[in-house]
Amino acid sequence: MILAATTNESLAQTSDLLIYSSMAVYTLAFFAHIAEWVFGSRSKVGRTAAALTQRPAAPAVTVQVKQAGGTAVLDKPQVVTRSAAGARDVPDGPGAAGGTVKGDLYGRIAVSLTVLAFLVEASGVVTRALSVQRAPWGNMYEFSTTFSTVAVGAYLGFLLAKKNVRWIGLPLVTTVLLDLGLATTWLKTPSDQLVPALDSYWLWIHVSTAIFCGAVFYLGAVGTLLYLFRDSYENKLATGGNPGSFARSVMERLPSAASLDKFSYRVNAAIFPLWTFTIIAGAIWAGDAWGRYWGWDAKEVWSFITWVAYAAYLHARATAGWKGRKAAYIALIAFGCFLFNYYGVNIFVTSKHSYAGVE
Repeated sequence: MILAATTNESLAQTSDLLIYSSMAVYTLAFFAHIAEWVFGSRSKVGRTAAALTQRPAAPAVTVQVKQAGGTAVLDKPQVVTRSAAGARDVPDGPGAAGGTVKGDLYGRIAVSLTVLAFLVEASGVVTRALSVQRAPWGNMYEFSTTFSTVAVGAYLGFLLAKKNVRWIGLPLVTTVLLDLGLATTWLKTPSDQLVPALDSYWLWIHVSTAIFCGAVFYLGAVGTLLYLFRDSYENKLATGGNPGSFARSVMERLPSAASLDKFSYRVNAAIFPLWTFTIIAGAIWAGDAWGRYWGWDAKEVWSFITWVAYAAYLHARATAGWKGRKAAYIALIAFGCFLFNYYGVNIFVTSKHSYAGVE
């Protein structure tokens, strides 16, 4: 049944104001990230080229073997650990611009503004929930605002864990602005009560895990996309090519291709079991709401296709012939399936999940 609670219009308007305010702060963070990359140190540019062209000889490791009458000294070959992508043994860039005092200052400002925008946006999401006394993800507008909040929160969580992920900042803030711009224009929906099919505690469980999985999958997709660019850059240097000054300036500030590949794999692998749970939870909810666990509804089918695509990526990542770029392409296809499941199915396909659409 539809909840009897009424909408608190004052809180709903406050929520809208907070979302718009967060967009303003994210815009400032965007310009601060741009300034960080523009004014960052260029002194580190060329580290990859130096590593590929001037490899120092591996130091000899001596092993002493006691013998009667003397000591035998053996040279032990150096062991180099490489990523699953088979990338070259090259150093990471600084992770963003960094380096100079000015570049680092803008970077700190950018992160601080991102934290402020996150807090303002999160307040908008919570206020939206309070205005109707329910979970704030009953339609695409609410899903979008919550999704971007969780994505930024995951990024800040990596920063708090001292991970070298500042390179995500610029693409993340750019994407969040696009997401919120779309949400506040095309997907904007008045604060209102749930339709009967969504009036369930499974809304808190199923949709919240879907949002969290999508946010982390997004971070993995950013890492995968940048891995492809960085890998091409390293390949060009390794074969004697001469990338342009802009490519050098950007690519040298990123982690190495091996590090980007490892980051993407780890976040995708870590969140995959939770995506499996999301599909199972959705099936249980369908059983409660519609009397069947699986009915080949478009949302169910594309959720499963997304699961299969990520399973294929994880399998490819463990298969020698499909490591590296081939596996990365599968990861991007998998995230594309997730995006279509969210936007395409809700907007262009008529299904039992149509109540979560724009209307």
